[in-house]
Amino acid sequence: MAFASDLSLRDRLWIRAYRFRRIEPLPWSPLRTPLPEATVALVTTAGLYAPEQRPFERIPGGDYSYRVIPTDRPLRELRISHPSRSWDRADAHADLNLVFPLDRLRELAGLGVIGPPAPRHFSFQGSITAPGRLVRRTAPEVAEALRADGVDGVVLVPV
Repeated sequence: MAFASDLSLRDRLWIRAYRFRRIEPLPWSPLRTPLPEATVALVTTAGLYAPEQRPFERIPGGDYSYRVIPTDRPLRELRISHPSRSWDRADAHADLNLVFPLDRLRELAGLGVIGPPAPRHFSFQGSITAPGRLVRRTAPEVAEALRADGVDGVVLVPV
C-alpha cells in the first residue's frame, strides 16, 4: 500500500481535489449459505484481461466495461491494463494472486473451507472517476451474471 508521501506531487494534489463519492446505505447482504457450501466469485479492479479480450481503455472518466475470467483460466495468461500511474505493478506481475487470488480460492475450495469457485469471475478497471455508467449499467449486469451463476459470496479485490 502506498503512503501519500510515496506519491508524486501531481498525484497528491489530484487526490486532495478529487470529490470522492459516498454510497449510502452501503449495498451488501449477509452470507446465507454455510461457507463450506458457498460458491465464491472474485471481482477485481486490477484491469485484468485475457489475450483474446480487448484491453481496458484509457478514456476520460475511466473505462466502465468489464472482462469475464473463467475459473479454469491459468493466471499466467492474464494481462494488466490498469491506467493508474500511482500503482507499481511489479509485485502483481510476479504473482497475479495479489490482485486476483484465483489460486488461493481454488486451494480454499480444495480444503473444504469454501464451496466451489464460481464458473466465472469479473475484472474491472480501477480509477473510474466518472462512475455513473458503471453504477447504472455495468455493475447491475455483473450482479445479474453472479446471480445466474449461483454465487453466494464475492471477494472484492480493489486496486
